[in-house]
Amino acid sequence: MKKNRGVAILVLTVLILAFLGYTAAVGIGPTGTGAAKNIKTGLDLSGGVSITYQAKEENPSSEEVSDTIYKLQKRVEQYSTEAQVYQEGDNRINVEIPGVTDANQILEDLGKPGSLEFQDSAGNVVLEGSDVADAEGGAVQNQSGNTEYVVNLTLTDSGKTKFAEATKENIGQSISIIYDGEVISSPVVQAEITGGKAEINGMGSVEEAKELASYIRIGSLGLELEEIRSSVVAAQLGEEAISTSLLAAAIGLVIVIVFMIIVYRVPGVVAGIALLLYTCIMLISLNAFDITLTLPGIAGIVLGIGMAVDANVIIYARIKEEIAAGISVRSAIKAGFQKAFSAIFDGNITTLIASFVLMWMGSGTVKGFAYTLAMGIVISMFTALVVSRLVVNALYAVGVRDEKFYGRAKTGKCIDFVGKRKIFFTVSLILILCAPAAMLIHANTGDNKALNYSLEFSGGTTTNVTFNKDMSIKEIDSEVTPVVEEVTGDKNVQPTKVVGTNQVAIKTKTLTVEQRDALNQALVENFDVDESLISSENISATVSSEMRRDAVVAVIVATICMLLYIWLRFKDIRFASSAVLALLHDVLVVLAFYAIARISVGNTFIACMLTIVGYSINATIVIFDRIRENLHGQRKVEDLANVVNLSITQTLTRSIYTSFTTFVMVFVLYFLGVSSIQEFALPLMVGIVCGAYSSVCITGALWMVMRNGLGRKKNGAPAAVTAGNAAVKTEKAAAPAKSGQKQPKKKNRKRNAMKAENAEVKKES
Repeated sequence: MKKNRGVAILVLTVLILAFLGYTAAVGIGPTGTGAAKNIKTGLDLSGGVSITYQAKEENPSSEEVSDTIYKLQKRVEQYSTEAQVYQEGDNRINVEIPGVTDANQILEDLGKPGSLEFQDSAGNVVLEGSDVADAEGGAVQNQSGNTEYVVNLTLTDSGKTKFAEATKENIGQSISIIYDGEVISSPVVQAEITGGKAEINGMGSVEEAKELASYIRIGSLGLELEEIRSSVVAAQLGEEAISTSLLAAAIGLVIVIVFMIIVYRVPGVVAGIALLLYTCIMLISLNAFDITLTLPGIAGIVLGIGMAVDANVIIYARIKEEIAAGISVRSAIKAGFQKAFSAIFDGNITTLIASFVLMWMGSGTVKGFAYTLAMGIVISMFTALVVSRLVVNALYAVGVRDEKFYGRAKTGKCIDFVGKRKIFFTVSLILILCAPAAMLIHANTGDNKALNYSLEFSGGTTTNVTFNKDMSIKEIDSEVTPVVEEVTGDKNVQPTKVVGTNQVAIKTKTLTVEQRDALNQALVENFDVDESLISSENISATVSSEMRRDAVVAVIVATICMLLYIWLRFKDIRFASSAVLALLHDVLVVLAFYAIARISVGNTFIACMLTIVGYSINATIVIFDRIRENLHGQRKVEDLANVVNLSITQTLTRSIYTSFTTFVMVFVLYFLGVSSIQEFALPLMVGIVCGAYSSVCITGALWMVMRNGLGRKKNGAPAAVTAGNAAVKTEKAAAPAKSGQKQPKKKNRKRNAMKAENAEVKKES
């Protein structure tokens, strides 16, 4: 790269960074397009609309309510992936939609959940809304290559039978779709439909198709609902939580950049530029893709920053290794990026696969986390592999060529991690067993709960209080919340202010009658409120059983997909299986921490676990990539332990640095955050430490044990011992024969040696 071109690239990089920074901070035009302040945020960060529906049926069954909640959740996700739907009392359903402020517009768009029927031309009801499992509108290519706008229906098992019979009897005739007594579509039956799936075509636009699908979905609710109240609510976490989170992110980013500069010198400066670009592009992208940002979403961004740092660490550590090997700085830069590519690519693609599966199969919090994580991975790969490469080469072109600017890797002693595997495996087993042990103890003592489930998972109590004045969010955070926490013992209190009124809805864990009375008395004594203006109501879990099922299935499918990808890329199922076992190890250890420390298990629990999975698999891939590289050309089994130890030692600096930088980001968040933020950050820190430990101490040794057939040969002797014995035998063969001991002939000795060598090669293959 010529000097003039290098200067041009550096100037262009600075200008782009300045432009993106200005856009993220201020925005463009009178509306501030692209500014961080315009990012759509969830109820927990900035509030939204809360709507309460009531079932027209007096005593709906729990199955009907559960089915309605699940389908309504799917319906409102068109407004935000972080929308929440949960039961209040016996026959009410609350809908909370973040990032919006116009309740009337939402009600108009959402529509009144009404009845849906499919009727034949004679007016007979052939299908009801409850017979429809799902409806999706969109565009497809027909056989002629033209675009058609259609609605795809998926029927329940009972609906499948009904629809097959109805379509058989009405071929060539129309079946009308009637919503609240009004015909919204009358498609003509073209053939008998027996598979439980149908397509409605003939729509004029994709918007029309999606609107019809929305009517069908909302009309397929098991219950008919009526809206009884709606309001605009303020942030659940409050202004202090938002401001401290932003401050923590800024401080953490500065610390990470300074650390990178100290460790990697000039490349560290480049890493800082890449991180700043990552942050700016991420903020602008959240705007561009209209993604709702919540606390779990912030977890995805933090993980993205960690992976962005990781990519730079891998590259620059490689450059230092190449310089230490004696090659020129220019060649070291080129080789560093080339050799780091496979580890970065495989680690990020593995996590990206998981995020796509979670995006596809998850709902609510899981889906919101997946969106931000996927976006962060793509941006971090771009900044690390493209921007960093251009800037480093540009700096070299303008004269920054002395190796002192890049550093030289120090050659240290190879650490015997494999030799200590029994200690590591024992420690891990003890930590894993702590989870079921602690859960069993708590399930049979105290509150009889294996885990400290928050109201998102187990429901709780909402206390509506009308204060004598309009309480600000800051006053609620600093004055009301501590009182509620002290009385209820709940550190996950969620106060929500109803905008335009003096009313505050306080969500807590389920309170007993005594606790409700104590809370009422505390509110009267501390804030002089009228006790008659305090009301309490039990609410259901905001994470329904169906949503939990979706989350579990999504995680399982994501794990399987990651396993298959690792198997495909490394061509060894043992790499994939040991990586997945390490993930399971990390999840169970963090679960043990939740059980022992009694940290609230809610929406942030899901985000925390998903973050740990993504973080841990990335660290493991880096070590496996180095093992794969060092294995190239290795044939003897006795060298395998050395290869694993060498690979872990070579990547140890990367493991420590990446864990440190990610830990710093979360620690600052914990140190400055409010109590609800701390309950999220603390287990995340445990997960980061655990992920680093399992990647370094467990995965490599686990892979070697699997490779060696659980550490034993066919005769039952450990592989390491056998190798040692082989060495001893070699020494004995070389030693002079004892008196009276018969020596084999020279020809036979040569033939026996060849047989032994061939046997060793066959065994390894």
